[in-house]
Amino acid sequence: MVALQGLRTVIYPSPDLAAAKAWWTELLGSEPYFDEPFYVGFEVAGYELGLLPDAEHAGDGALTYWGVDDVAAAMATAIGLGATEHVAASEVGGGIITGSVRNPQGAVVGFIFNPHFRS
Repeated sequence: MVALQGLRTVIYPSPDLAAAKAWWTELLGSEPYFDEPFYVGFEVAGYELGLLPDAEHAGDGALTYWGVDDVAAAMATAIGLGATEHVAASEVGGGIITGSVRNPQGAVVGFIFNPHFRS
């Protein structure tokens, strides 16, 4: 069993990062709180909306991450139940760890540990 802590983050593949950032800034009416060439992050009602210019699997569309205490353990449990690794668990900066699996039905399920997230 994996104790999901709720939705945390949605990442949109954004090959044209400048255009995506401009569009989301206009839509949300606020600037990103994190703005680097490798990732742009907006805070939306306590959640993360991210733009990723070099998403490994852009054809999968937006990726939703569920909060967990241990990403590797959550992935191992899911894999034990028939999922396959999509993106290996790894630290992406600031102590944030993400990883994802493809469930037996083919959907991508992301897991995230973010020590900065307000629970």
